[in-house]
Amino acid sequence: MKITVMTADEQIISLDVDPHESVENVKALLEVETSVPLQQQQLLYNGKEMKNIDKLSALGVKDEDLVMMVSTVASSASTNNLSFNPDGSAVNPGAFQQHLRSESNVMAQLFQTDPELAQAVLGNDLNRLQDLLRERHRQRSDVRRQQEEELALLYADPFDVEAQKKIEAAIRQKGIDENWAAAIEHNPEAFARVVMLYVDMEVNGVPLKAFVDSGAQSTIISKSCAERLGLLRLLDQRYKGIAQGVGQSEILGRIHVAPIKIGNIFYPCSFTVLDSPNMEFLFGLDMLHLKDNVLRVGGGEVSVPFLQEKDIPSRFLDEERLSKQASSSGTPVTSGATDRSNNPPIGGQSSGGSRVDTTQGPDFEAKVSKLIELGFGRDAVIQALKLFDGNEEQAAGFLFG
Repeated sequence: MKITVMTADEQIISLDVDPHESVENVKALLEVETSVPLQQQQLLYNGKEMKNIDKLSALGVKDEDLVMMVSTVASSASTNNLSFNPDGSAVNPGAFQQHLRSESNVMAQLFQTDPELAQAVLGNDLNRLQDLLRERHRQRSDVRRQQEEELALLYADPFDVEAQKKIEAAIRQKGIDENWAAAIEHNPEAFARVVMLYVDMEVNGVPLKAFVDSGAQSTIISKSCAERLGLLRLLDQRYKGIAQGVGQSEILGRIHVAPIKIGNIFYPCSFTVLDSPNMEFLFGLDMLHLKDNVLRVGGGEVSVPFLQEKDIPSRFLDEERLSKQASSSGTPVTSGATDRSNNPPIGGQSSGGSRVDTTQGPDFEAKVSKLIELGFGRDAVIQALKLFDGNEEQAAGFLFG
C-alpha cells in the first residue's frame, strides 16, 4: 500500500510499504529519503505517536493515509503546528491548512480521495475544517472497530448463542448494505427529495395554492381557510364525523357546492371541512380527471387499469367496520381522508304493503357508481336509493341536502 509522509519542513514523501511493516522499518526508509537519523524521527498518525515496535495494520494505517514526521530535535512549536489532537482535529488548524495548501501533490490527491475535505482546506472556515477532520477520525475509528468485531466473531465459540446472534446480525447487515449500494448504483433517484404537488387555483374568487392528493377521496378544506374564503356560512353540520387515516381529524361538516377556477375554467366543487390547522386546502380524487382510468408507470410505457369497486377486496374498503362504528357510537367515521360522513338522519320510513326490490341488478349498481362519483359514500347512496325506490334524481337531490 502507499502512504504519504509529511515532514516538519513541509516535504512530502510517498512510500510503498507492506501493511504489516513495523514503524521502525518505515523510519529506516525515511532516513534514506530525508537524511534524518532513525533515532531522531517521531511519526504521528491521527495525532498519536507511532511506536517502533507497532505494525502499521495494528495502528489502523490504510492505503493513501497521511503520516506526520517530526524531528525530536526540532522546536516544539513546529511539532505542535502539524500535530493532531486525540479527536483527530489539528492542534494548529491555520498552520495545518497553510501547509496543505502549499503542497500541490497532496491537494491533488485530496481532491481525488476526499473532495469535501479538499474544499474545506481551500476555504476560509477553520471550524468546518476541524469538524471534517474529527468526522474522518470517527469514521476510521468505526471502520477499525467493526473490523475488530468481525475478526473476533470469526474465532467465536460456535456454541455461544450470543456470538451466533451477532454473526447473524452481521450477515443481515451486510445484505442491507449490499442492497443499499445496489440502489445507489442502479436507482439513485430513489434517494432524491420528492417535492409534493401544488397548483394555483381560485376558490370563490380567492386565489390559493392547493395541495394535490390523489389518495384522498374528497376535496378537503380547513375551517380557517373556509372562513377566509367566505364559505363557512354554508357549512352543513349534519355531515360531522371523524376522518381517520394517518392520525385523525374532526370533520366539522360539508360545503355542498362552491365555484373553483382552475386555469380559465370554473368548476363546481364540494368540500369536506376539517378542523385541521396544518392543512389548508387539499384537492382530492373526486375532482381529478384520470385519463383512460389507468395508472401509467415510468415514461408511460406500462399502464394498468384502476380496479372497479366490485373488484376491490372488502377488507380494503372496510365498510363493515366503519358501519359498525357509526351505528355503535352514533358518529359517522371516515377512513383515509375519505368522506363517508354524509349520512344525515332519515326521518321517514316507508310503510304499508310489499314493494318491488329495486336494489339488485346492474342498473342499480350503475346508479350507485354514478352517485359515488359525485363525492358521496356508498352507504349513503344505497340508503338514499332505497328510500326513493331507485329514483336516481330524487336520491341525488336528497344527498345534496
